[in-house]
Amino acid sequence: MPENAATSPQGPRVEMYSKFGCPYCYRAKHLLAGKGVTVEEYDITMGGPKRAEMLQRAPGSSTVPQIFIDGMHVGGSDDLAALDRAGKLDMLLGR
Repeated sequence: MPENAATSPQGPRVEMYSKFGCPYCYRAKHLLAGKGVTVEEYDITMGGPKRAEMLQRAPGSSTVPQIFIDGMHVGGSDDLAALDRAGKLDMLLGR
């Protein structure tokens, strides 16, 4: 686990890089909200330092959303949904 990642008593830290109006971002947020997860969201619509940070943390991934659970890159919306279907997302979320 990266040194800046810390699981809180409420569960793991979930971070998501997103853009305004992105339907995949909405779908990922909706899935996580349905599990009672609070998402720390970084809007990279206009680029900037957070976009550069995303590209560094998820090399080769230039689309959004890019989702991290306790610092571990889990991918985008389709990857998140696949983890959920496989029953692995709840485990990552400490449920």
